[in-house]
Amino acid sequence: LFLFYFFAFLAIIVLWFSGKELFMTRDLEYKITAQDNGVTISEYLKKQGFSHAVIVQLKKIPESILLNGKWEYMSTRLNDGDCLFIHFEETDGSENIVATNLPLSICYEDEDILVVNKPADMPIHPSMNNYDNTLANAVCHYYQTQGIPYTFRCVNRLDRDTTGLTILAKHLISSAILNSEVSVRGISREYLAIVKGSVKPTKGTITAPLGRKEGSIIERTVDFEKGESAVTHYKLLDEKNRHSLVSLILETGRTHQIRIHMKYLGYPLIGDYLYNLDMEQIQRQALHAWKLSFVHPITGEKMQFTAPLPEDMAAVLYP
Repeated sequence: LFLFYFFAFLAIIVLWFSGKELFMTRDLEYKITAQDNGVTISEYLKKQGFSHAVIVQLKKIPESILLNGKWEYMSTRLNDGDCLFIHFEETDGSENIVATNLPLSICYEDEDILVVNKPADMPIHPSMNNYDNTLANAVCHYYQTQGIPYTFRCVNRLDRDTTGLTILAKHLISSAILNSEVSVRGISREYLAIVKGSVKPTKGTITAPLGRKEGSIIERTVDFEKGESAVTHYKLLDEKNRHSLVSLILETGRTHQIRIHMKYLGYPLIGDYLYNLDMEQIQRQALHAWKLSFVHPITGEKMQFTAPLPEDMAAVLYP
């Protein structure tokens, strides 16, 4: 009898929640200082990194903008000492992304961001022939199990077989701020790569513009005439087993930048099926995003995360 009532109670709870509309919500509070005296609410939010799309969305949400506890228009001017309260909510998720139960290594999570350590053989976004095996599928499943509508928003993208750290925004505001020009420049990414042989010189900067390779929709190449600016700083960290472990820091984020720049230097990554068919030691490009530094989009706190060298890369150097 006890079990009957227990399961009946659970059924009622499930039905009750199934009838409720779920939200991804965020409340923010800003204390206005003298330097922003006289600017409008809209101008102030743009300074914080709010995009035009976010501001338009806020206008549609009742009581989303309160100034000193009262609803105000975006054109209202601020004064030193004011308290600006922002309420944001999302009810729609990435409905076209199939929620798939895949391994998900979470390094950090709060109300605004998610930092994950992506494995090899996992694309970021669904595409043809990659419908349910991507990071987007895994993250959407993670939030679906919590009953939270989630829109997939990846800030720093990695190639399918590049492992390591990537930032995901949990709502439209954090996404807009992280993707703003100032924030993008403030995201520092450090990679580890393995190449065959001994890298000489042991450190330096590669400055070589990149463009599409003629006749290919995937490959890129160094192109000094029509290519986009690309800058990579590298440093030799270790030499083991006739291979070199190299640290790389990007100033720009061009497609396949590290893979092409190291080949241009004369030391292509091992396991790179596009630019160096050397599969003797590893079956994917030996590239790992091991360190990620950025300023938190909401709190302004300096954040830094690291992810250890994955097993397949470590086995090349230290068998």
